[in-house]
Amino acid sequence: MNTLANIFHLGIKELRSLWRDPVLLIFVVFTFPAAIYSSASSAPETLNNAPIAIVDEDRSPLTRSIIDAFYPPYFTPPALIDRAEMDARMDAGIDTFALDIPSGFQEDLLAGKSPTIQLNVDATRMTQAFSGSGYVQNIVHNEVSRYLQRHASQGAGQVELVLRARFNPALDPSWFAAVTQVVSLISLLAMVLTGAALIREREHGTIEHLLVMPVTAFEIMTAKIWSMGLVVLGVVTFSLVFVIQGLLQIPILGSVPLFLAGAALEIFAVTSMGIFLATMAGSMPQFGMLMILVMLPLQVLSGAMTPRESMPDFVRHLMLAAPDTHFNIMAQAVLFRGAGLEVVWPQLLALTAIGGILFVFALRRFRAFLK
Repeated sequence: MNTLANIFHLGIKELRSLWRDPVLLIFVVFTFPAAIYSSASSAPETLNNAPIAIVDEDRSPLTRSIIDAFYPPYFTPPALIDRAEMDARMDAGIDTFALDIPSGFQEDLLAGKSPTIQLNVDATRMTQAFSGSGYVQNIVHNEVSRYLQRHASQGAGQVELVLRARFNPALDPSWFAAVTQVVSLISLLAMVLTGAALIREREHGTIEHLLVMPVTAFEIMTAKIWSMGLVVLGVVTFSLVFVIQGLLQIPILGSVPLFLAGAALEIFAVTSMGIFLATMAGSMPQFGMLMILVMLPLQVLSGAMTPRESMPDFVRHLMLAAPDTHFNIMAQAVLFRGAGLEVVWPQLLALTAIGGILFVFALRRFRAFLK
């Protein structure tokens, strides 16, 4: 009972210390609500209001339907220009795309020929140029296909492909951007808060006060983990309920309590890692450098940014030792696909085992650090 009481009171002390640290408080507020909202609302991979100009030298019903197919929010209303204006407008940065439809395009198409359309792209606008080229090609291809179907003879053996998108029927990338941002930032915030709590104690000289008190290294470390973990879990819950489901109106398919249970296990593992790194760093700048070396591989290779299936087998198997890998698998299954406990229990078990191992290693290092 004395151990539990010491852990509780030491944790309350950590919460009060965090409350008196305005820099960390601002960091917590920005990291979750503000960063999640900006990530979902900006959605940089989505084409948005890309300026396009069209040179229509054919002036046929088909080319008019192609022009009408470009509309907001993906493109601005097309500017109808002459060929002489095309290069000058692109040089001035007015248009990202310039579509040149030659004369006789519709006639050649109906005659069974293969006419070509020239698409000029301003590649200095990398995001729009990369994704927008595919948009333009698909739009032109779809309009040409519809036109040919209306004029082609009815034949047998035609197959229609019906597309149904599961989990995100509107194919809105902001749905995934916001939730993925929550999953990615949990590890960052948990590690920063726990490591900063220990380094702050050493810089302020209060770690020596703890050493003369009747408390053990286990109690000090556990208090830092539960208090900072509680803060992270609180802002995660707030972000899911009020920012993602409330402000952004993004549906969560799975069980929020199940996801929070997995997040608690991830926080337990990552806060232990934060304690370990803090004992190795002599100051906050050194701790930040160590975090960069640890967090970048965890974020990139755990499946949060790129699919694990696209990685070499050696990397995929090696990253199974990292808690972020199992947490990302669990979080995506629960939040995106509505999976239940019967699906994600192996990941929860792996997080528990990895968290326990990291806690033991961090505790041994912390005891040596206090001597």
